Amino acid sequence: MLSHVFVGVTNFPRAFAFYEAVLTDLGLVLKFRDDTRPWAGWIRAEQPRPIFLVGHPYDGADASPGNGQMVALLAPDRMAVDRAFATALRHGGISEGGPGLRPHYHPAYYGAYFRDPDGNKICICCHDEE
Repeated sequence: MLSHVFVGVTNFPRAFAFYEAVLTDLGLVLKFRDDTRPWAGWIRAEQPRPIFLVGHPYDGADASPGNGQMVALLAPDRMAVDRAFATALRHGGISEGGPGLRPHYHPAYYGAYFRDPDGNKICICCHDEE
């Protein structure tokens, strides 16, 4: 369904350190990093797409989080949700709701929500039964 998602950031080195740590917990691998643009992208090792990208906006303007926008990343299991959330907080993320079941979405929905250091809202979720 998706080819890629791009999250704008204001401080690329800080954002790279944050996302490298969080995305590693989800089993994603770095596909590329270009400090001259700057931007970087992560994928699942066995799939070229979708790709999760972070970097400075293409138009050169400052990045700013959108009201009502959120990126939800799929975790392989509930333990990965827990690990990624804890990693996000250790690397400067701000909690928007800790790991847990959200049965109002569906009975097995397990997710956590945080904002990255630039204020972008990120969800890590697993849809599988425990």
